[in-house]
Amino acid sequence: MASVAFAGECPAGQAGTNALAGAPTAPVGVTESEISSIDLAAENVKLDNRRLRLRKMTIMPGGMVPLHSHADRPALIMVNAGEVIENSSKCLVPIVHKVGDVSKEFLGTMHWWTNKGKVPVMLTISDIVNDKKPETMMEKM
Repeated sequence: MASVAFAGECPAGQAGTNALAGAPTAPVGVTESEISSIDLAAENVKLDNRRLRLRKMTIMPGGMVPLHSHADRPALIMVNAGEVIENSSKCLVPIVHKVGDVSKEFLGTMHWWTNKGKVPVMLTISDIVNDKKPETMMEKM
């Protein structure tokens, strides 16, 4: 039976290891801001140095979010406007994310994003961030 790809996921039959050669290492045309967060050490889950945060991000036409890992930062990303291309270490071809798509980022995910369209891409991002591990933060933006 053929596998089915859902919107915003690696197309069926294209899953595989992608070395992401030539991936950008610095952001271009990207702005972000934190909307709110919750200290998870103070919650029942007792996760020291972790926050559940909600952010908004804009990627301008031609903009790129550089190569980064989700080894220590699970995230859910919703596309609110525009169309963005994800280049993932888990997919042999680029993944197209359209308005309403939610991308699930988790252990083992390395990727970068680009806006090849003519309008800004608007994202809402919820993630669990480790404030004691700055390499999981996008502090260059």
